[in-house]
Amino acid sequence: MIATALVLLLVLIGLSIPVGAALGVLGLVLDPLFSMLPLARAMGELAWSTSNEFLLVAIPLFILLGEILLRAGFAENMYRAMSLWLSWLPGGLMHANIGASTVFSATSGSSVATAATVGTVAIPQIRKYGYNEPLFLGSLAAGGTLGILIPPSINLVIYGVLTNSSVPKLYLAGILPGLGLALLFMTTVALACTLRPGWGGHKVRASWPERMAALVHLLPPLGIFLLVVGSIYAGLATPTEAAALGVTGALALAAGFRRLNLAMLREAAENTLKATAMIMLIVIAAGFLNFVMSATGLTSALTESIRSLDVSPLAMVLIIVAFYLVLGCFMETLSMMITTIPIIAPALIAMGFDPIWLGILIIVLVETALITPPVGLNLFVVQSLRKGGSMNAVILGTLPFVAALFVMIALLVVFPQLALWLPAAVGG
Repeated sequence: MIATALVLLLVLIGLSIPVGAALGVLGLVLDPLFSMLPLARAMGELAWSTSNEFLLVAIPLFILLGEILLRAGFAENMYRAMSLWLSWLPGGLMHANIGASTVFSATSGSSVATAATVGTVAIPQIRKYGYNEPLFLGSLAAGGTLGILIPPSINLVIYGVLTNSSVPKLYLAGILPGLGLALLFMTTVALACTLRPGWGGHKVRASWPERMAALVHLLPPLGIFLLVVGSIYAGLATPTEAAALGVTGALALAAGFRRLNLAMLREAAENTLKATAMIMLIVIAAGFLNFVMSATGLTSALTESIRSLDVSPLAMVLIIVAFYLVLGCFMETLSMMITTIPIIAPALIAMGFDPIWLGILIIVLVETALITPPVGLNLFVVQSLRKGGSMNAVILGTLPFVAALFVMIALLVVFPQLALWLPAAVGG
């Protein structure tokens, strides 16, 4: 049964069928093969019950929040501010790429939005200042991955829904690994440009008065972050309500800077609808597939197979790491999460793994998948912004940052408190 389901899934994905459709078709195929009951008749009820989750409302709201900030022009000013403060480091504006991605991640919750936003502003600087193109592009792709780890993260919301885990605790758990990963990325750039000074381009000079004046451009995204995350931990709002507050704050900022107009709102709403429709199709299809797998006993069989593995906890973690790294080479990140977490997470939690720590580990593994070929989504995003050139340059430039992600994975495995300390400190 397990082998049949796996082969069918690989065949459907290999045929380049959209993942949402592939998951739904797999459920429809498994139903007559392994069930005596017409499970497909429950599809309508399952579609409603899967999507009728208050926490899922946060997803379109966070997408809309990022869209408003992007189209209001805050991203460009934020990048310029970061460039003035970080360009003195070896690697120059590549540090601004990562710094701006870190700040924008704290408002958008999306890796694709982060990579696209920062990349649009940054890529013209490659030739202007003479940077090594692969490494510069790699810093953009890697910086974008921070969008799904640093709160408010859409992927952490989905993990919380799938595992019935506390989203506020997941947000807290993601802060230190997210900042640590940003530091690892910047260290990678600094080391590369120290060994090869020519890769770092020409220095961008800035006086202290210019740097201090630029700080005002960092206030809007930081204000939104404090509004969203602060309202959650102050006990004033749920993650969904906090997302609504973030959208209200973004609209107020856009209006205050006279950048709010109907055309901008229409574009933001259209992109939000497209992204939300894609996500919810996958969520609903995965919900139906999980129902079929549970009803046919496939989920229980998979869980028992994992539990029956006579290996140490460390070996189990290494197996999971290898599984996600391989799967991430062929599967889109969100689809990978929704498909695997309902099966893998319960088995690992039953073995004694902390669900919050496990969530952060999976998110970092998913981050790695974002910049690993051939299906690394951020690779395609950055390549599309170039409007020319070989994809190989983007892939080559991300390799040092993939190594940095491996370091973070190792740190999380060896030092679980890196993710668990802050939730325990705030919650306790």
